[in-house]
Amino acid sequence: MPKVVTPLSNNRCKHAKAKDNEFTLSHGGDMGLRVMPNGKKEWVFRYTKPFTKTRTAIQLGIYPATSIKKAQDKRDRYLELLADNPQTTPI
Repeated sequence: MPKVVTPLSNNRCKHAKAKDNEFTLSHGGDMGLRVMPNGKKEWVFRYTKPFTKTRTAIQLGIYPATSIKKAQDKRDRYLELLADNPQTTPI
């Protein structure tokens, strides 16, 4: 059974501290907040390409300029594109 992920809150995103290596805070639905060693934070959407079955990530925006809601909306549009036309990638 898959692990249930608690969605990120704005407060948790704001207070995420940079570490020596980059890391990702999971938001659920293959979306997360990647925190870089220099302190930069960006929203990413990880998906599997339909034909090659390789995992890849698309940047959805830079936090805090892109809010959680905007990042979720972009992720949902990419999911619709993948569902409607699996022969193309969302980019």
